[in-house]
Amino acid sequence: MNLFYSLSFKLLTHPVYIHQQNFFMKAGKTILSVITLTALFFSQSCQKGIKSAPLAEELQSKPPPPPPPTGETKTPIQIYGAWCAGDDFCIWGTERTEQEFDSKNHWLIDRGDGRPSVNIVVLSFLHPLKLLNLTTDATTLNGVPRGMTPTIINYFKSRGVRVMLSIGGITYTDFWNTALSTNATQLGLNAAAVAQQLGVGIEIDYEENSNPNLTGLQAFITAFRSQLPYDATGNDHAARLTIDLGAGDRWLIAICRKATADWLNTTNPVLDYANAMVPARQPSASGAIANWQEHVDGKPQYAPPIPPLAPAKFTGGLYLVGSRPIAECTSFSGSLQNSTSSFVQSVLPHGAGTTPGMLGYMFWAAECPGTRSVCTTPPNSCEGGMGTGASVFNISIPMTQLRQN
Repeated sequence: MNLFYSLSFKLLTHPVYIHQQNFFMKAGKTILSVITLTALFFSQSCQKGIKSAPLAEELQSKPPPPPPPTGETKTPIQIYGAWCAGDDFCIWGTERTEQEFDSKNHWLIDRGDGRPSVNIVVLSFLHPLKLLNLTTDATTLNGVPRGMTPTIINYFKSRGVRVMLSIGGITYTDFWNTALSTNATQLGLNAAAVAQQLGVGIEIDYEENSNPNLTGLQAFITAFRSQLPYDATGNDHAARLTIDLGAGDRWLIAICRKATADWLNTTNPVLDYANAMVPARQPSASGAIANWQEHVDGKPQYAPPIPPLAPAKFTGGLYLVGSRPIAECTSFSGSLQNSTSSFVQSVLPHGAGTTPGMLGYMFWAAECPGTRSVCTTPPNSCEGGMGTGASVFNISIPMTQLRQN
């Protein structure tokens, strides 16, 4: 094949393109120009969380909200981690040696003094339909990406860093829908088997905003928990099951409502916690806090309402890098994890939970999340941002038992 057809073939078979093709077809745009094809190919990326525009009732002119209530008690940050995109934009399609992986990710397990910069890493992403079918192909082995090996998992776990695998991401939303409608129970059983085999937790990243299959998602969770019951101690790493929600309550609304009411309550929890994902771009400190406060408050004005979420049941997401290195990676003193930390550690419950403070932070994303973003590989490694933050916040490694209320 000549260069054009070679590039076109790679694009047409890349999961990022498959998702984008489905999107354009649904919008009635069935023909892509050569220019569009080329542009898509050279802007490959994986994404976690794209916040939609505010709802109509929220566009009305309103006075600025008062500062959110915080208490005098600062609760220690318990979760301080990063999603890891691998070196191929979240495919994880190639088995890697520990030496090669360490050369690009050493900062994650060494902030400069031999201690890790994080206490959890979430390897992103598993393809939901391939997991259901236990697919073996060029990039996947029995439903698991070939790069997510015991060698890489042990690279972190041997240093006290907890590991989870994320199923989905926005690129794989349509495949989540297909897998849930095909056999959600089997998908949950397969996820539990992978968790047990590798000694890792599982993250649900199902980013269907318009009409999520909540019945199927409930069946997935029920099947997973039939094999791995909820473990408040956190001692069984495989039993940890979490979910990703929008940055605030205005995106993934149906999933947020269901998760908050039925899976993340403090009296009978089913999921361990949620991650409030990153918005479309890095927020200001006030913007990040406003998003997180939405989860704490809930949305009583919605019909049906979204109940409040206990601060002890979620983390806040921030970008680690952008089109160039940013403070989250390079300079803790100028970072959002620094400027928002007082809120994160002291925000008061507002209808759910009893203890102040969110669980902590998650950062998107280590290594290479896309061609429009720098990688966190040398010389852009993040000891000066997250690494320093781990020291300032005195992050416990390994992770301690999580607060339950």
